[in-house]
Amino acid sequence: MSLAPSTPLAEVTTIALRVLIHEMGIVNTARFINQFTTGYGDYVQEKEHLFGTMTVDELVKAIQEQKKVS
Repeated sequence: MSLAPSTPLAEVTTIALRVLIHEMGIVNTARFINQFTTGYGDYVQEKEHLFGTMTVDELVKAIQEQKKVS
């Protein structure tokens, strides 16, 4: 399939997605596309809000304790 130089970008994107899904499957296509998205928010602020000053060891212990309760 060849594309004319003036093919609209939306059409190029649609064709590219079809090719990727056909060749790699939908899950790997989604994983591939995710590496180019930039996310949002302030990770550091969110992390501090969620976990405060907890260390990794403290987080692991809290997760293990929660699993025992569940």
